[in-house]
Amino acid sequence: MSSPLDNVLIVTASSSATAPNTSRNNVLISGSYGGVYNAWHAAKWDLRGVVLNDAGVGKNDAGIDGLPYLDQIGLAAATADAQTCYIADGDDMLANGIVSHVNKSAAALGCKVGQTVRECAMLMRAGPIAHSELKMLKGGQRALISANPGEPKVVCIDAAPMLAPEDEGAIVITGSHAALFRGRPDSIVNVGVRAIFFSDAGVGKDQAGIRRLPTLDARNIAAGTASAASAPIGNAQAIYHDGVLSHVNATAAKLGGKPGMAMKAFVDLLLNTYRTTG
Repeated sequence: MSSPLDNVLIVTASSSATAPNTSRNNVLISGSYGGVYNAWHAAKWDLRGVVLNDAGVGKNDAGIDGLPYLDQIGLAAATADAQTCYIADGDDMLANGIVSHVNKSAAALGCKVGQTVRECAMLMRAGPIAHSELKMLKGGQRALISANPGEPKVVCIDAAPMLAPEDEGAIVITGSHAALFRGRPDSIVNVGVRAIFFSDAGVGKDQAGIRRLPTLDARNIAAGTASAASAPIGNAQAIYHDGVLSHVNATAAKLGGKPGMAMKAFVDLLLNTYRTTG
């Protein structure tokens, strides 16, 4: 016998910002980390439920703080444990993810920690459509840290897709993870920066959270990640001021970068290097 739920879809996307139109009124499995900004992006689709990635949770619960935020509109929300599935890959989250956190709205539908993402998503299909009445959030922040003559600019951007032509030759700190969307090469770093840094998003399954780093060696771009436990993912200025390097690529290592070094200290070292060698 058919059920009204048979028409409710479970849709996957590599990020909330790029979710397809078919997400509307359905359940979304988003590869984004579960922060407030990504939660807001997901809620725009008037969903019945959403599962995001916990990105290792990290400092200030930045990887999951979108869950209570979505309770404001009664939207069932959960996160998948980054150690069980790939961040930035909704398909892998649905196939392999295990739920690490749920909000009150999701718990009311029977969703709970330890379920598979698929089990949780199936329960979310019975949820009410949550019409988004959330105040529009301002997009990621951009901050110019320094622009001294004779050395590269230092720029903080909260999301890597905010890279702009003006960042050519700069040292850039992003709030993004260093995963490849759906695990495949992409053009997110579309500017010839001197160096670029990310959050490691808890590193996660098969080191998915840092897979972008070696791809930048081919372009001679120094790259590294800050531990998600040292600074909140999504907050580039906090990563610059408080972040501690957890991983670096070969190009960065040759320039003196190493795990355990303060992010700001390595940026200062790079500035001194480029100031000396041009």
